[in-house]
Amino acid sequence: MLRISRDLSIDENEFEIDFVRASGPGGQNVNKLSTAAQLRFDTNRIVLLPDARARLIRLAGQRMTKDGVIVIHAQRFRTQERNRTDAIERLVEILREAMVRPTPRRPTKPTRASKQRRLEGKKRRSDVKARRGSRGFED
Repeated sequence: MLRISRDLSIDENEFEIDFVRASGPGGQNVNKLSTAAQLRFDTNRIVLLPDARARLIRLAGQRMTKDGVIVIHAQRFRTQERNRTDAIERLVEILREAMVRPTPRRPTKPTRASKQRRLEGKKRRSDVKARRGSRGFED
């Protein structure tokens, strides 16, 4: 069992991992061994609150299919085991992030002193630019 949060834990039987050939450089090994891990996790199998599900859909992005299956492709490492662990860690990270409700932003107003500093700065800048003007040539 993988513990995601206090309310959510998933069994290792709920996702499937296949090993495919990795792309990119790797010499002769890249054409012979299937080291890249492809993890598939069906999000419809777990019970999530609607807001958590919406955050999960947003966080997963293109890794989630229309059917609600998250597909994670891990090929950073040269061994199957390390890529498998990497894929599981990435899935857990996405799920943990989706379970955290963001704190709402409280709108604030600028203080009187900060308004005054801003206006004084604008006035200083205006004076500098005004002094740059043409002064007329005396002939």
